[in-house]
Amino acid sequence: MGIRLEKYDSGKEYFFEEGCFITELSNSEAYPEVSVARARVESGKTTKWHALESITERYLILEGQGRAEVGDSEAQLLEKGDMLIIPANTRQRITNVGNEDLIFLAICSPRFTKSAYRQLEV
Repeated sequence: MGIRLEKYDSGKEYFFEEGCFITELSNSEAYPEVSVARARVESGKTTKWHALESITERYLILEGQGRAEVGDSEAQLLEKGDMLIIPANTRQRITNVGNEDLIFLAICSPRFTKSAYRQLEV
């Protein structure tokens, strides 16, 4: 595989059923080992409980503060620069506890596919 540049396009942001805004930065069948998305959660909002089947997800916090709930573990406060690693098939959600948008990278391995997403609440 050769060098590949994927340019950021803020116009590609969309609202995902989980309850946050997503911009896919890199998610291609050509590179099945990993995907990277920019996630944005508005102030005071909480994403829905969900799990990713057979996908490990990493949250790398870029801006804001969040409270992540993962599995049966105690909630974790996340701030700029923190990375949370979420094992595959583990329930999760995140709340924006700050006054500005919570922005983080969602790094998935293998890459995220919608068929792997399992919503655990209505």
